[in-house]
Amino acid sequence: MRRLLHTTRGVRGAAVSARDGGRRRAPPTIAGLLSSSARRLARAGLHYGHGTDNARDEAAALLRHALRLPITLEAARLRAAVSTQGRARLEELLQRRIRERIPAVYLTHRCWFAGLPMYVDARVLIPRSPLAELIERRFAPWIALERVRRVLDLGTGCGCIAIACARAFPRAGVDAADVSRDALDVARINVHRHRLSARVRLRHSSHFGGLRGARYDIIVSNPPYVGEVELQSLPAEYRHEPRVALAAGRDGLDAVRIILRDAAVHLNPGGILVVEVGNSQAALERAFPRLPFVWLSFRRGGGGVFLLAREQLAQAHARRN
Repeated sequence: MRRLLHTTRGVRGAAVSARDGGRRRAPPTIAGLLSSSARRLARAGLHYGHGTDNARDEAAALLRHALRLPITLEAARLRAAVSTQGRARLEELLQRRIRERIPAVYLTHRCWFAGLPMYVDARVLIPRSPLAELIERRFAPWIALERVRRVLDLGTGCGCIAIACARAFPRAGVDAADVSRDALDVARINVHRHRLSARVRLRHSSHFGGLRGARYDIIVSNPPYVGEVELQSLPAEYRHEPRVALAAGRDGLDAVRIILRDAAVHLNPGGILVVEVGNSQAALERAFPRLPFVWLSFRRGGGGVFLLAREQLAQAHARRN
């Protein structure tokens, strides 16, 4: 989990000074506000998992945004007093986070994926996929770096996977496809900010429908995979995310079934398909018992990601026909 604000413990949050014969509390410091904000968030019974996994990092993200701070601060800066305006901005963010259960990323419009900053708003799912770690490893050992020339990010959302792939494979062209034009508008912001417009092409497409004839060395996807029962049980924070990016029918496999059906004809020989299905892993294995899924593991946690080679998909289609 990326630390959103590195701090030095042991710094007092407020000082007491004498003035006009009385004792008056000095304005709170950055360190003091970080500690008090973290306590408030911890007491509020919030759900974490949209970029942070604990109250302190969540508080740091909101504080950094409210005060326009860099990620890393020197200890001396942590002792600096915070202006009335800065405290007011932080208070508004804290209240919205607690009362409305809005994920912090939607309040700050900033998150990280594969070490890269991304703009995010409520038009797209908040990036939190373990696929970032696989992309950082350039999909090794499953495909050779030098053979990757074309990559498809299917269901691109904010464009984070496509952008990370473009950085990982500097000689490759990347298609970033999504059925949501709103999502593509957000992806366009990120592609522009990372100066990748020449190599990352935004495609409006429902699954492979708008990609006829296109072939790739890697198809990677974080599609909707939440089933009806799980969707109803999700914490309130998830209700702020686009339903179309989460819901995938009764068993959570509506989108994955289409991907498995059509991916082979869009993969070059030796190409690979990598898909995240999260908690729908068991349902997928029951639905496709003859597919030889390779379930990937990640050092930083997360799971429910499978890999299949083009040849394995083609063989499965041949058996069915």
